[in-house]
Amino acid sequence: MDTVACLCANVRRAALALTARYDEALAPHGLKVTQFSLLHSVKLRGAPNLTELAEATGLDRSTLGRNLRLLEAAGFVTLSAGEDLRDRRASLTGDGRARLRAATQAWSGLQAAYGEALGQDAARLVDLTRRVTEVARGSGAPGRGAAAEGRAP
Repeated sequence: MDTVACLCANVRRAALALTARYDEALAPHGLKVTQFSLLHSVKLRGAPNLTELAEATGLDRSTLGRNLRLLEAAGFVTLSAGEDLRDRRASLTGDGRARLRAATQAWSGLQAAYGEALGQDAARLVDLTRRVTEVARGSGAPGRGAAAEGRAP
């Protein structure tokens, strides 16, 4: 694999590799890691509205809606009316709770294996990725820099 200086390319490579491994571990449970994470977020919040869930997961509303409709079609979540006509709430079904509980065992095993392989770097990775997300989404995000000026990374 080429060594590149581009922060984005390196983070994407790592994310793609990890996603593939987590998807493999969760496949026997009929879930992808994105779906597992979304189910977990719904569980943590009880019956969140979609705005709250979008903020918690970092997904935009349209992506969140598509993912929730897939989970609803699978029978893992229900979508119901919220406090007004524009508001929708997501909640786990009994099947969703059972699927999440079973899948959590597979996720925990892989999570522990990566934690062991990375050692102290695992906690640093979590902190660093949170900081990168905050910087990239924040109003103080770096400008266009070299990319806008046409310089190669």
